Parts: sequence; C-alpha cells; structure tokens
Amino acid sequence: MNDFEQQTLWSAQPSPSARPPLAERMRPRTLDEFLGQEHILGRGRLLRRAIEADRMQSSIFWGPPGCGKTTLASIIASMTGSAFEKLNAVTSGVADVRKVLKEAQERRARYGKATYLLLDECHRWNKAQSDSILPAIESGLIRLIGSTTENPMVSMTPAIVSRCRVFEFHPLSESDVLRALEQALKDPDRGYGREDIRPKEGALAYIARIAGGDVRTALGALELAVLTTAQETDPETGKPFTPITLFTAQESVQKPMLKLDENLYYDMLSAFCKSLRGSDPDAALLWFSRMLYAGVDPKLIVRRIVVHASEDVGLADPTAMLQAQAAVTALEFVGMPEARIPIAQAIIAVCLAEKSNSVVQALSAAEADARDGRFTAVPVYLRDQSYAVAHSRTPQYKYPHDYPGHFVRQTYLPQGYEDRVYYHPTEQGHETKLKARHERRYGADKR
Repeated sequence: MNDFEQQTLWSAQPSPSARPPLAERMRPRTLDEFLGQEHILGRGRLLRRAIEADRMQSSIFWGPPGCGKTTLASIIASMTGSAFEKLNAVTSGVADVRKVLKEAQERRARYGKATYLLLDECHRWNKAQSDSILPAIESGLIRLIGSTTENPMVSMTPAIVSRCRVFEFHPLSESDVLRALEQALKDPDRGYGREDIRPKEGALAYIARIAGGDVRTALGALELAVLTTAQETDPETGKPFTPITLFTAQESVQKPMLKLDENLYYDMLSAFCKSLRGSDPDAALLWFSRMLYAGVDPKLIVRRIVVHASEDVGLADPTAMLQAQAAVTALEFVGMPEARIPIAQAIIAVCLAEKSNSVVQALSAAEADARDGRFTAVPVYLRDQSYAVAHSRTPQYKYPHDYPGHFVRQTYLPQGYEDRVYYHPTEQGHETKLKARHERRYGADKR
C-alpha cells in the first residue's frame, strides 16, 4: 500500500472528534422512542393524534431546555407528507420569512402541499417579524411550530399566540433521563453498544439527578466521561473496558445552572412568600437558597421578610419584626455570604411565629374609608392649638396622662365615623394580651 492509499484509508475513518455529539446521535427518531411528555404525547392525547394523522395546526412548544421540543419537531418533520422549513428567530429576519412564504406559496400552487415552519427561540421575534407571518398562519399557508423556553403568553406578541395552540413541556423525570443514558450505552450504531462501558453503582443515577430533567446535559456528561476515561483490561477476558466511577460522573456533569427569567423569579418569590405565610421553614429556606443560587439580590428577599413580619405575623409576635430588621442590618453591616445566616434565622423566626393578619386588615379597611372621599372636618378639640394657646390642652380635649392608667375614653374619629372599627385583635400569641387590654379600655363591643 503506497502513501496515497494509506492517507486515503486514514481519512476515510472518521475520528471520534468528527462525530456529532452523543446527544445529537441519540436524538429520538420516532414517537415511540420519544421520552416523557406523556401528558401531551401519551396514547390518545391530542398532540399525538394530530402528529400521527398529519393534521398538526400552528403550535408553540414551551418548556425548559433539553426536554424534547426540537426533537419532537424533527419527528414531525420525518412523519409528515408536507414540506418542512426551519428558521432560528435569533438569526432570521423578515427577508428570510418572505423567502419561506414565497416557496410555500409556489409549493401549494404546484403540488398542493402544506408547509411547516419550525421556528427555534420564537420568543426572540419582534413585532415586525411576527406580523410578517401572521397572514400566512391565518390562511393556512404556513403551519408554525414555535419552540421556546420562555412563557409565550408574556414573551410573544398576543396576535401570534392567539392563533397557535400552546403545548407546555415538562422537565424529564430522573427515570426518563436514566433510561436515555442506558439506551445510549446499549445502542450499537448511535451510542456505545459496540464498546464495553461499565458504569459503577450510582454513577448513571447521579448524572440523571444532577441533569435536572435535561437529557442533553446528561448525555453530554456521559460522553465526556467515556472520552476522558482511560481504558482498563479485564483480568478474566483480557479485553479492554471503560469504567465510569461515581467520581468520574461527578466531575463530568456540571451542577445545574438555574436560568432565572422574569417569570421564574416571580414564581419563586411567590413560593417563598407563601411558605413564610404557611409557617413552613423548610420550604422557605429552600426557595431562599434557590433564589440566592440563581443570583437574586438578597436585598429583594430581605424586603419581603420585613413585609411579611407585619403582614402575616404582625402583633401576634412583635419580635418577628425585630428579627427581620436584624437581617436587614446584618446584610448591610456584614454583607454576603455571611449575612445569609442571620437572614435564614429571620426566615425561620417569621415562619414559626404565631400568625395574624389583623394589621393588614385594619390598614385595608382604613384605606378604603380614606379613598371613599367623604371627608369631614377634624374635631375642634383634636385640632392643632399651638397657634392659639400655649399648650395643646383645651377645655374640650382630655389629656390622657391626667387620668388613671394614662387613659381616658373620648372620641378621636371624625364625625360620621365614630362607630368605625378597623383593628380586630385575634387570639394569636401576643395579640391575646392586646385584645384584653383593648377590651378593658373600650369594652368588648369595640373590637
């Protein structure tokens, strides 16, 4: 064999680095190979029936990365008798859309074929781009399949969303991701079925867990582990094999990055606040930690703790506000990451405190009367008398400190509001004492 023949033979053998990534090679080709999303792709479900009957209408696939949105679009492309075009909203413009529409028009006129348009990252399209395709969707010239990780109800123009069916994709379960890893090890053509890969106990399960429902991340970690692990020789058979230990798996899969868009931020903040109100310190600490991990400014979190110390605890346990304010001071004086400890203390204190919303209810009732607008004059004996007399006491005004217990019963409300009661003490915690004191002063009728 001469040098030219050797060079030709060598170049004909694809190197491992020249092959597509494992995640791309293992991409499901049929609906039966597709993992997860049983809520929309299970037997008899609308989306599955539409795909199998080639009757897909314009749709938006919405879900986290690595859950199968683009894969399902590829499966649809392979199963349909229609033409299939693909654009990326990041790199395409109105001119690209017009080209697709022109070709779709010619295709329908000549062959009577419909055209699917897969639009990746469809939330990135602006209004002008969206408007350019709207008539084609309405007329049925184009069947749009948009793929997005953002909530289309918020991130996309309402005109497009209203003409599409939105299918929400969920993160894959650990068992689904684990099954994808096992299939990759068994597949002789696309995976490692022709090699002897021996994962140790717990290695694949660790990758599946840390991948967080992203099968692409999991397969990428498996591929990295295989390609970077030295082969060993089986002492019994004398054949080489690749061991994948738990340590190798831990090094190969990156801890999950939490992409915090505006929707997820408000959802997690809402869950955190509801956990404070619901007296669950474990849940509150988890949401607090997840928000910190995602890069949320701790000042935003501490502000909510201060508010809930009044809104949900209030006078049932006044020390909750002291704990919340201490967390504010610690954040300003100590800074992060150490301040996360006193913040956690405040979170636990607010969670475990007796709950009462009497403060916020009293304020809401008073604000409602203030907005009503039927204002009456301030009673004469309550007006500022400093400009008329040397001190504030007038013959009509009863100075509380002149009476036993530093209290005297008199009307402080304006005319027409004398019978209003805004604050209703509860039987919760410290508020029991406040209620008793209030009743001693005003009687049981004013509560």
